[in-house]
Amino acid sequence: MKIHIKLAELKKEIGKVKKNATNPHFKNNYADINAILDSVEPLMESKGLLLLQPLKDGMVSTQIYCTETGELVTSELKLPEIQDPQKIGSAITYYRRYTLQSLLGLQAEDDDGQKASYVAPQAVKPQPKPYVPQSAPPVTTAEPKTQPQAEPEFKLF
Repeated sequence: MKIHIKLAELKKEIGKVKKNATNPHFKNNYADINAILDSVEPLMESKGLLLLQPLKDGMVSTQIYCTETGELVTSELKLPEIQDPQKIGSAITYYRRYTLQSLLGLQAEDDDGQKASYVAPQAVKPQPKPYVPQSAPPVTTAEPKTQPQAEPEFKLF
């Protein structure tokens, strides 16, 4: 049987992976690598599938090998360049978990992945209102006050 058919059957049998760990930084729950492995490895073995997760060329590689046909499917992530051994160990574990979840299309909800992809709405700055001149009071021109003039006198000759 082809590896892709076996993987499709496997995915149906796995269902959702139970969250068993809490991220203290983000205060969220997730399925750690051990919970994922406990959920998938016995089912993989029953289908003649072998899970390997070697490190090679600065990458974490998750490989599923079909022991009957020799077919192989792989998911890889390049490791960050970190010098601190504890941090690189954490990155390896994190990448093993993500490559395996990705390769099998597992339905484990990933709260920190959701937060990472969440784009916070931008605060809307109040825009200044455009200047609209107020209607000015009507300009009236008062005629200069003049003294009444006397009618000119006409003399007849």
